[in-house]
Amino acid sequence: MTTQLDKVLYTAKSHVTGGREGEGRSSDGRIEVKLSSPGGPGNGTNPEQLFAIGYSACFMGAMKAVAPKLKVTVPQDAAIDAEVDLGPTSLGYGIAARLNISLPGMERAQAEQLVAEAHKVCPYSNATRNNIDVQINVV
Repeated sequence: MTTQLDKVLYTAKSHVTGGREGEGRSSDGRIEVKLSSPGGPGNGTNPEQLFAIGYSACFMGAMKAVAPKLKVTVPQDAAIDAEVDLGPTSLGYGIAARLNISLPGMERAQAEQLVAEAHKVCPYSNATRNNIDVQINVV
């Protein structure tokens, strides 16, 4: 089942040449990256690293969005360490993701509730749900 947007709030646009051995840039010029294959030669980043950063940033935003509804505050030193795996599947290649979330000073039950609620609304979580293996861990 495809989820349709009720309204478009923002459209990110990018241009990539050369694939994993090329370069990419955003249409507004705010980001320009050299690309290289994971674990291979080269000094560029790779799509898995970009996905890890994007998912982490989005999830942090989701936690900040749901925190007031739960009457909690996301600690200023909150952090997310993401791991994105790349590997073969029966259909070609796939990814799996783990978000290890640190919420210093929060009671564990509150932290777990915050993370669970954020996972319900995060666009990356919604895009990956039931598509890839995603583990969300409070550490």
